[in-house]
Amino acid sequence: MNQLLFTVEEENLLCVFDTSSRDRLIAGLRDAIDHFDEPELREIAESALQKLNALTGAEFSELIFSPVYLDDESEV
Repeated sequence: MNQLLFTVEEENLLCVFDTSSRDRLIAGLRDAIDHFDEPELREIAESALQKLNALTGAEFSELIFSPVYLDDESEV
């Protein structure tokens, strides 16, 4: 389900935070956004945050967060 909901970049970013609950993940991401210097990283974080806010608790509980590893020949 997350592969359709979050981009590879968003999912990899979210894996850095506490994904044990929707509220903890949102809080961690909100706290971190202010410290992101790169505009692209801030954009990825804000997009992921919007998607997280739109999810219900039940929808969030169905998600499995794991880093996405791509080899040089993979295309996203």
